[in-house]
Amino acid sequence: MSVASHVEELRRKHRVLSEAVEKAQSSPGTNDLEIAAMKREKLRLKEQISRLSH
Repeated sequence: MSVASHVEELRRKHRVLSEAVEKAQSSPGTNDLEIAAMKREKLRLKEQISRLSH
């Protein structure tokens, strides 16, 4: 897998997580710990994208 395709896959995962976080935040029954875990994963992906893009 090339670096560019890997970065694109990471961006796709980040987008999917963003949508999941938005949906979870608008749902009253969602656990705050689950949302926090998704946000941490989003941040990890963002850092990895940034590191590979430079």
